[in-house]
Amino acid sequence: MKFVDEVKIRLKAGNGGHGCVSFRREKYVPKGGPDGGDGGQGGDVVLEATDRKHTLLDFRYRHLFQAGSGKHGSGQNRHGKSGEDLVLEVPLGTVVKEVDSGESLADLTELGQRWVAARGGLGGRGNARFASSTRQVPRFAQEGQEGEERELILELKLIADVGLVGLPNAGKSTLIMAISAARPKVADYPFTTLVPNLGVVQYGEAPPFVVADIPGLIEGAHLGAGLGTRFLRHIERTRILVHLVDVSQLSEADPLRPYHEVENELNCFSRDILKKAKIIVLNKVDMVPEAEKLQRITEVYAGLGYPLFLISALRKDGVKDLVRLLTQMLFEAGESASGKGVEVAWRQGRGGE
Repeated sequence: MKFVDEVKIRLKAGNGGHGCVSFRREKYVPKGGPDGGDGGQGGDVVLEATDRKHTLLDFRYRHLFQAGSGKHGSGQNRHGKSGEDLVLEVPLGTVVKEVDSGESLADLTELGQRWVAARGGLGGRGNARFASSTRQVPRFAQEGQEGEERELILELKLIADVGLVGLPNAGKSTLIMAISAARPKVADYPFTTLVPNLGVVQYGEAPPFVVADIPGLIEGAHLGAGLGTRFLRHIERTRILVHLVDVSQLSEADPLRPYHEVENELNCFSRDILKKAKIIVLNKVDMVPEAEKLQRITEVYAGLGYPLFLISALRKDGVKDLVRLLTQMLFEAGESASGKGVEVAWRQGRGGE
């Protein structure tokens, strides 16, 4: 399934039906008076959050969506039928933005949450509505109003509790495979992962939580380098960041360089991201045979002041302790923010252990 997380669409609500100019014509009823009915109201265009969709692929190749227009009124006080609303299902976590200003208009994070994106026009009143004691033969009626027409940007932000970040080939995909049933592509070349992956993780009897594997960042990502800012937005909803570092590729002269590269990109994208709880994970410790070298690197990273784990995601060494701490941190922070995200990940066929 193609992962599409940003689209521009054009919406057109239905027009209101015209009111009718009509007079009662019936045998033995002279001067029956006006009996023109009202026009029906145009249909709205509504966005609804659903767990049946996981990308914005439905909007990739079709950009114009139009609701039904109201029918015109007719004689004998018959009102026109209202146009049908057009309900567009979007994935949980969809943000709606203005095209020109980029202003956020709606954030659809709750299952079944609805937002009226374009309102239908009101139906015009028929001439029967304008009859009075002083105006007994109104020969006019109202026209229906035009429905709203607007362009919007839909932007998907994944709903997850934990986000895995790090340089390409740090082992994020291998780790999410080790702690969940997610099966992303794994290979020994940069940018193996081209789309975010979701995995459901459960430790013991604790409630499950969702982990998002965010494709690798490189220096200048916030300016568009590599995969650019395309996937940085998916980190914004996470509650904990797990920063993976490939310890086998570290230079003893500057072991913190990979860490600072990623942290700088996150900071340039959004300072709020750096306020999130963080865990540093030194991965691929099985590929560093020199115990003294590993000890020196560990001491440097321990000095950053964050919880630190040494693991081998491939061998699953130290992974259980990491999952235990994540479970504890999420429990202490309160109810999982991604209960609906768990359901989404399960439906994607990426269940937990």
